[in-house]
Amino acid sequence: MTDRLQQALARIRPDVRAAHAYVVQPSTGVVKLDIMENPFRLPPELQRALGERLGAVAINRYPAERTAELAAALKAHAGVPAHCGITLGNGSDELISLLTLAIAQPGATVLSPLPSFVIYEMCAGQQRLNFVGVPLRADDFELDEAAMLAAIEQHQPALVYLSYPNNPTGNLWDAAVIERIVAAAPGLVVLDEAYQPFASRDSLDLMARHPHVLVMRTMSKFGLAGVRIGYLLGAREVVDQIEKLRPPFNVSVLNAEAALFALDHAEVYAAQAAVLRAERERVFAALQALPGVRPWPSQGNMILARVADAGATFAALKARGVLIKNVSAAHPLLANCLRITIGTPDENTRLLAELPLCL
Repeated sequence: MTDRLQQALARIRPDVRAAHAYVVQPSTGVVKLDIMENPFRLPPELQRALGERLGAVAINRYPAERTAELAAALKAHAGVPAHCGITLGNGSDELISLLTLAIAQPGATVLSPLPSFVIYEMCAGQQRLNFVGVPLRADDFELDEAAMLAAIEQHQPALVYLSYPNNPTGNLWDAAVIERIVAAAPGLVVLDEAYQPFASRDSLDLMARHPHVLVMRTMSKFGLAGVRIGYLLGAREVVDQIEKLRPPFNVSVLNAEAALFALDHAEVYAAQAAVLRAERERVFAALQALPGVRPWPSQGNMILARVADAGATFAALKARGVLIKNVSAAHPLLANCLRITIGTPDENTRLLAELPLCL
């Protein structure tokens, strides 16, 4: 390494140099059940229609009115009042970054149950904020209400994240407990509803009753992971503050048009979600029947399961052409746990045929 390169690297924050980038596993040629995507593509006739629509977009212009039209369409799709605030992100990840930036004052704290979505802590660290993780209950991954309330009282967090359903555990936490956490929180509470298309309930009523509650959703699980559209809903006075931090052209005209096209054909994606919910229950029942496997009920499009040796099972499945996620090192409560995304019926059948050979 040259002296000049060493000098340049020395200008980068030490905590950044010591950090690790978010890693996405290579997946060419395998059954891909590792990252909670909708596995279904559009029917050929809709693919052609989308191609024609995108071909007509004025890509020589910066995004403007069409992005505003997408925001209005997403509010209508969510069923929230017209006066509700909304801002768009390049996926939920960007919204989490903007929320963290918005509350980044000296001594500010971000709080979340753990295990949960890793980006909450990652963004807090990038802004050099305090991050407090409160362990879930070990047996059922429910919120530890007493511990959460005590942490809120002690740390007075500016921002509380509640992943709902939670990633990677897949469960919807007790609504009454969430209500009491919301009542105790002195700052913003964000209900991250990334998996809302697969869940039996949502948090919009909670948001309507509490002006400091925001609901974050994404079109990734809707079926547009490659399009990167996230959106944040809540009281306009609060959301407008986050909107100030949003890069003015963060959603491309092609992405906005693809999202509007998807909303025009929402019934197709709803049918796909119904298939995935049914497949989730089929896979869950099959996992329950396997000796040495403990799956937890899920309201997402994934299932968390504990096996005797997660590393060995993961490697054996990968060698047999099925890629899932080994989350056992992410948190002590996830020891020997695997996270399995629900795929197409054929992909799930392949998983269930290979898994018993890998335990």
